[in-house]
Amino acid sequence: MAAAVNESDAAAARARLDTLTSWNADWKGLRVAVLGLGVTGFSVADTLTELGADVLVLAPTVDDDRARILEVIGARLVRHPLDAVPSELEEFDPELVVASPGFHPDHPVLEWAGATGVAVWGDVELAWRVRDKVNTAEWILVTGTNGKTTTVQLTATFLAANGLRAAPCGNIGVPVLDAVRDPGGFDVLVVELSSYQLHHLPTVGPGALHPWASVVLNIADDHLDWHGSPEAYRAAKATVYANTKVACVYNRADETTMHMVEDAEVEEGARAIGFGLDVPGPSDFGVVEGILCDRAFLEERRTAALEIATVDELAVRGLGAPHVVANILAASALARSYGVPVGIIHDALGEFRLDAHRIEVVAEAGGIRWIDDSKATNPHAAEASLRAFGRVVWIVGGLLKGVDADGLVAAHAARLRAAIVIGEDRAPLVAAFRRHAPELPLFEVVTDDTETVMPEAVALAAGIAEAGDTVLLAPAAASMDQFTDYADRGRRFHEAVRARLGGEADGDTAPLEPNDEG
Repeated sequence: MAAAVNESDAAAARARLDTLTSWNADWKGLRVAVLGLGVTGFSVADTLTELGADVLVLAPTVDDDRARILEVIGARLVRHPLDAVPSELEEFDPELVVASPGFHPDHPVLEWAGATGVAVWGDVELAWRVRDKVNTAEWILVTGTNGKTTTVQLTATFLAANGLRAAPCGNIGVPVLDAVRDPGGFDVLVVELSSYQLHHLPTVGPGALHPWASVVLNIADDHLDWHGSPEAYRAAKATVYANTKVACVYNRADETTMHMVEDAEVEEGARAIGFGLDVPGPSDFGVVEGILCDRAFLEERRTAALEIATVDELAVRGLGAPHVVANILAASALARSYGVPVGIIHDALGEFRLDAHRIEVVAEAGGIRWIDDSKATNPHAAEASLRAFGRVVWIVGGLLKGVDADGLVAAHAARLRAAIVIGEDRAPLVAAFRRHAPELPLFEVVTDDTETVMPEAVALAAGIAEAGDTVLLAPAAASMDQFTDYADRGRRFHEAVRARLGGEADGDTAPLEPNDEG
């Protein structure tokens, strides 16, 4: 009898959740457990308490300021390692669990929710359901293994230059719920989505997103320790195209993204728009004789194209690396789908600057360039960075997150002057270099001291780099083994380079403030 009662309660809870598709729906008294109290978890708890829900926050680590605010707004907090299901959660008997992105699908609390029939949402589904608080903005979704943040920023910049209120948000650092609740309202939200966030998104039903446009920029193995397999990772990414209304943008150089579009259930009239560094077809964006072109959003697209910018113009502005040009084309496609004229995009590019720690020039001295691409946190990103330079002294390593970097080493060994391996997962990288480049000068920084890792790596690089070389920090790995995040890693590289070169360095080497690692 108890099992039948539980099933009945679960069915009633699901039926109620199906009605919650507006800020003005009846959220009062809904029992919600929120996992995590980082930036995302706090935005969820704050939103739900404002809606009148009964909120229990479970967190293994807690910021004291957020904990105090939780008490003020009326949410309860349980500090717990979450290595098992807390008794407080079972007693609370939630109707809904909202998980922060970092919680693995096999986390004990999420497995408990699945076994007991409790619905699990992510913050993005909650934001979609309450998106009408101020006004109902259109959503443009951006995902991919690399280039997400740059593409989101570019797209939002193009939209804003055309007079629209556009908010870059999501995995870029500003929770979607904060953008939805902004009292000024927005015309368009440009939402960066990680594979973690996409894992929890439904593609049908009341919680399914219906974006204006969407893009998967590229796909390479990443976060396999979280998703469990390459197939699961790709399936999560493909979710971004579901129900797209106007434009599904894909990468012509990455066949996987094209197949994702082909397999997606989209709204009637949605178009597939390709982008790439080659000559574009009649529904594509691409490059013709050094000119970035739109052959998708003009009536005469079978016989003509619209000029966006030239590669030479972009190179002068520090935007000429091939993967950056690809991001510009993808962002242009998204913005053009919303009616932004190419002239507006061209002029906005003149003011755009890449984030700190993304192929950022730290210094030039003695004919040697020092480049910080600390944001290259996986092999795919590091490969794009390596392709942008000639002879390289490569500083590489960190947490590989279950990804094999052997192919990356094999592909780029010929362009290397030397390799300097840092981080916790040094052994597979060292083995790959010895296998594919046995004659290459190879150094290991074996210290675990955060204060000395970068000074040692920079000293080794300075000792072997020659005029015409680029010393490139493109770790191909996450940073949390030795640093707070990729930004901390990049800042320490800047400091070590400045300390090493002193007055020799040319140009402004002051680092900018980056976004959080996502």
